[in-house]
Amino acid sequence: MPDDTTTEEAEPKIRAFLARFFGDHRIADDEDIFATGFVNSLFIMQLVLFVEGEFALTVEDEDLEIENFSTVAAVAALVARKRSAPVSS
Repeated sequence: MPDDTTTEEAEPKIRAFLARFFGDHRIADDEDIFATGFVNSLFIMQLVLFVEGEFALTVEDEDLEIENFSTVAAVAALVARKRSAPVSS
């Protein structure tokens, strides 16, 4: 069953997760997570696992584009797209 999770609902949860890695740095919604220097490329797997667990969705191979995970806004948009998509059986 599709869910209407919006980007505005997803962004605070994503920011809270990222805060664990960014210390006192408050990341802007459009700030490139990887350009900050606080995380490395292995971090993306932690972020993918967080997204799947927190939002009860599956990140497919075709979703594993850096553009989908580079900013809070991009991750929230991915979540909103995935949650609103019809579930195939």
